[in-house]
Amino acid sequence: MSGRGRLALAAFAATLMAACSMLPLVDPSNWMAQAVFLLAVQSGMGALGRRVPLPRLLTVAAQALVMVVLLTVVFAREQAVAGVLPGPQAVRRLADLLTAGGDDVGQYAIPAPATPGIRLMLVGGVLLVGLLVDTLAVTFRSAAPAGLPLLALYSIAAGLTERGADWLWFLLAGCGYLLLLLAEGRDRLSQWGRVFAGAAAPRGGSSAGPDATGGRALAPVRTGRRIGALALGIALVVPAALPALDSGLLGGTGGGGGRGSGGGTISAVNPLVSLQDNLNQPENRQVMSYRTNAKSPSDFYLRILALDQFNGNEWRASTRRLQDVPKRFPTPSGLSPSVSVTEVRSTVSASPSYKQTYLPLPFPAAEVRVGGRWRFEPEGRTLVGDDGETTGGAQYTVTSLDVQPTSDQLARAGAVPTDLLREYTEVPQTLPPVVAQRADEVTKGAANPYERAVKLQDYFATNGGFTYDTSVDSGTGTSAIARFLKDRRGFCVHFSFTMAAMARTLGIPARVAVGFTPGSAQPDGSYTVGLRDAHAWPELYFEGIGWTRFEPTPTRGSVPSYTLPDAPSGDTADPARPEADASAPAAPTPSASESCPAQMLKQGECGQSAAPGVAAPTDPGTPTGTVLGIVVAVVLVILLPLLPMCWRLRTRARRLGASAGRTPADTAARTLAAWQEITDTAWDHGTPPDEALTPRRAAERLVRLGRLDTEASEAVHRVAGAVEQVLYAPEPRPVSGLAEDARTVRTGLGLAAGRATRLRALVAPRSAVRVAGALSKRRAALTARFHLPTRPSWTRRPSRQEG
Repeated sequence: MSGRGRLALAAFAATLMAACSMLPLVDPSNWMAQAVFLLAVQSGMGALGRRVPLPRLLTVAAQALVMVVLLTVVFAREQAVAGVLPGPQAVRRLADLLTAGGDDVGQYAIPAPATPGIRLMLVGGVLLVGLLVDTLAVTFRSAAPAGLPLLALYSIAAGLTERGADWLWFLLAGCGYLLLLLAEGRDRLSQWGRVFAGAAAPRGGSSAGPDATGGRALAPVRTGRRIGALALGIALVVPAALPALDSGLLGGTGGGGGRGSGGGTISAVNPLVSLQDNLNQPENRQVMSYRTNAKSPSDFYLRILALDQFNGNEWRASTRRLQDVPKRFPTPSGLSPSVSVTEVRSTVSASPSYKQTYLPLPFPAAEVRVGGRWRFEPEGRTLVGDDGETTGGAQYTVTSLDVQPTSDQLARAGAVPTDLLREYTEVPQTLPPVVAQRADEVTKGAANPYERAVKLQDYFATNGGFTYDTSVDSGTGTSAIARFLKDRRGFCVHFSFTMAAMARTLGIPARVAVGFTPGSAQPDGSYTVGLRDAHAWPELYFEGIGWTRFEPTPTRGSVPSYTLPDAPSGDTADPARPEADASAPAAPTPSASESCPAQMLKQGECGQSAAPGVAAPTDPGTPTGTVLGIVVAVVLVILLPLLPMCWRLRTRARRLGASAGRTPADTAARTLAAWQEITDTAWDHGTPPDEALTPRRAAERLVRLGRLDTEASEAVHRVAGAVEQVLYAPEPRPVSGLAEDARTVRTGLGLAAGRATRLRALVAPRSAVRVAGALSKRRAALTARFHLPTRPSWTRRPSRQEG
């Protein structure tokens, strides 16, 4: 096998070894077999192009075209022209899949399901990296820079994986890169002569001749192996020896982040990254279903965790100590025995595709029966997955407390403990003054913290003029809160965090819970929860009642009964909602609102429909501008390799189409153009020009190397004689038929060459490199014309007149 063939195989293997780091990202991982086959076809196209041989850029373009065709056949065959060519419909299909894949990446936890969009992103990414590696390492024979796309492929996997990529994937990727460097070193060494791999010389003496070195001819290769192994070992071992670099690739998961046993900690996690994306999903994909004996299903919120730290830039969950899951959870903090409490029993089934670290629970949960490895965080009363445990496919039973305080009990709440008050009323110094001022204005006249909280809720939900809009940026910092109070447009994130911040300025302990609204009722009595049920709401603390839910977001969820005027105590009926029409029939969906505007209901921004999937998707598809841009890009990729041929045809027509001039200058220009055309034609057919030869010697060389027949040979010598007259005669005689002679020479060169050479001379002419020289001359002319500076005077070479 040739050195370049070994290099191509090494590039193929290095790409696949680096791509293995992405196997943990998706389940199942059968996409890898598809990527291996397609990458083999793409690499084979590169090997074929170099075998012809094609110019480097044309080889790369052919591989890129094959990549586009392969992706079209696999992912958009029904929309492709003749099932193969990427037409406009196929391009639109690929663009839609990429968009869906991006949405799926933001939606699912690792390992994500192998949806068509994610599969396209994975396979297409491997093919793109494989093209870059093959181009750099094989086509341009520079293996060292090929490590950059390999590193990018590994870094993506390491960045997306929660604990970083496993050491095995790093070892595979590193060995693949070393294999590539080794193949390049062997190829470079073989260019100096034969690489001997014989036995080493005897110990007792030396021998003469080419075999005297024995196995020592491979010393550079062995040295490269040793250096690579040493570097890889350092990368694996050194981080483990340095505390600042944690435990390195060989270390365990540690105790942070809720991992391990022995009372680890839960790191601050912000689940708001994908909340807005979930609310804007065109399809309400189901994430869980449940059955409950709750008497008020509209209040059955499934809570994931609470965000209780506000640093001015964002709201975050505090770092808390984890414990083993107790059989019975402790009594909620601040809850008095005088408050009416009913135990509710629920069974929950999470979708296999919904994989999150936190277990959704009704608040406050009192007992949870769930399989797997889970840890308990007592402050937020949440369950956190341990050692990679997620909610995917989990089935569990929850006993929760339905706390129903009266408005009188909330109004007579006792003093909040000092530690709790200090922690949960802290606001950043960067909080704009308008937040506290607006809170004072809204709650003016309130007699106690409970009345202030109700006034804040009503201000956002009913009488403040706020509009629910999921297209607003989902910032939660101080600037986002100030902007929300000014523009009065946002979604649950803005309503909940702004109310919590304003409550803190009033001295009311507040935090924000993130989870799901009750979902949609089903005919069999169960409830389903979809992506668009994702929600955030504030929780305020009242001594004697504990953490209490409020609902400031209009058209979302349900307003708690204890915040309504003259709410009866212990009412078992489903509380009326101020945004619902009292005369309207009961809706089958507890989280939907009857007063939602028609336009917002159409866009899926007012809770859920009666059943998932009923609402028609509102995604208009890929914009026309994007489709046109992709089509233009594909056309450019296809036409770019044809630019050298077009330039060559235009140049030939200009050189041979010039009419005979009357002046000596016209005659000289026409003669030199014909000779230039013959020289470039010979170059295109494999005979490069030699500028050191005279026209006569150059003609003899062209006849010999080009194997021209008698007619073509005579034509070359006639043109060469005309050139000599132009260059050396005092008065050059005009010669006719130079264009015909040039065409005769081109025909003779084509007859003597093979079919592949003729095809390359037409499609990828070597003389097209003169374009760079022409551009350089034009730049120099413009520089001289406009007196532009070229280089510093102290570096300018002296001219002949100067030196």
